[in-house]
Order: sequence, then C-alpha cells, then structure tokens
Amino acid sequence: MTSWHMAPRAAFDLETTGRDPLSARIVTATIILVDGSGAVLEHHEWLADPGVDIPDGAAAIHGITTAHAQAHGLPAADVVRGISAVLARLFGDGVPVLAYNARYDFTVLAQEGHRHGVETPRPSPVIDPFIMDKQADRYRRGKRTLTAVCEHYGVPFENAHTSAADVLATLQVGRILAEHYAFLQRPAADLHAALIVWADRQAANFEEYLRRTDPDAIIERAWPIFGEASDATGEVLVPVGSAA
Repeated sequence: MTSWHMAPRAAFDLETTGRDPLSARIVTATIILVDGSGAVLEHHEWLADPGVDIPDGAAAIHGITTAHAQAHGLPAADVVRGISAVLARLFGDGVPVLAYNARYDFTVLAQEGHRHGVETPRPSPVIDPFIMDKQADRYRRGKRTLTAVCEHYGVPFENAHTSAADVLATLQVGRILAEHYAFLQRPAADLHAALIVWADRQAANFEEYLRRTDPDAIIERAWPIFGEASDATGEVLVPVGSAA
C-alpha cells in the first residue's frame, strides 16, 4: 500500500475579500503539484479582479488592493474557469489535493462558480491538514491556524497569507503529519473518506461546547464543502446549519 504522502499530490489555496465563504470573492489562487519526493512539477498562480472592492482589512492580510486587482487581475470568471480546469484534471487523475481548512476554499470556489456560471469540480480526493492535526492531537491547547501549526511542527513559514506561501506550508505540514502519525498513512481515497467522518465529529464536538453558553449554536458539518445549494438562477441559498 502506497500512502498518499509518498505519491504525487497537489495543494490549493485562495486569498479572498473576506472570511465568509458564501460571500467572499477570489483575489489570488495557487495550485502546486509535487511528486512523491516533494519536487515541484507544476505551479499555477492567478490574480483576479473580484468585481467588488477589496476591504482594507483583507488587503492588509494578503497585500492586494482593489486598485492593483483592477489594474492587473483577470476577470473573476476566467480565474474560476482556470482554477476549476486544473483541479478537475488533478481529481480526474486521482491526485489528492491538500487544502488547509478545505471547507473554506472549496466553498468559496463553488460559490464563485455559481456566481459566474462556471462548473466547478467535485472535490475528491481532498486532504485537509487542519482536520488531520485536530484528529491526531485533539487535546493540544492553542490556535490551529496554519501559522500556529507550522510553528508547532517546525515548518518555516514566510509570507503567510499569500496563496503561494500557504500552499507550500500546507504541503509540508501534511507530509509531517503523515510521517508522525501512522494512522494517516493510507491511500488518498481512504483518507478522504476518513476526513469526512472526522470533520463531522469535530464540528459536533465544537457545537456541543458552544451550546454550553449559546443553546442555538450550529456548526456546519459538511466537508470538504459546505452543504450549500443554488437555485436554477444561480442564486446562492443558505447552507444547512448556518444562520440566514
């Protein structure tokens, strides 16, 4: 049996206009494909004009202003098409795609697809080091951001919150997790199936914790994409478990 971390694998990251994946627009995107040893085979980058103003807070994080995106970015629909084409090819070839907190990135991409009338691929197999780390070391205190996890596992991480840097860090964290924890050493499809279960349990546990002080708290369970839908016109409907 060849574990996913010893075979070709890719990683995917978006930088966007905001934190809400149902409304956020893509600003930058990166997909990097590596071989079994971690050598880069492909490197894809996109800069989008999201069609809306980029809030100052978001620009302060990833460094892309509205003016820069308008002057140098591709139309958002073209970026969504480009990302989707690369991901569809990778998934079609059975190549796992790592994404840190995959729920966010794949939900943003799906919503942008609805928004611009672009078909986006079904994300599978996906590998999420965020879920893996919580499953492997569930009682560790502290933050679980990519920056914090990189620090914990000794992964150098410069230029955080640029999509390219985040992708490279995600690849390294994923590999280290698999090397540290034998139960993560499995074929990509098997790990994807396990991640669905782990993500559901983690969300349920967090929801139970929140309900100690907020009885109405609801945490999205679906992974690697929110349980969202759109109607025939492409209008986005509220995902199961979220507040309107």
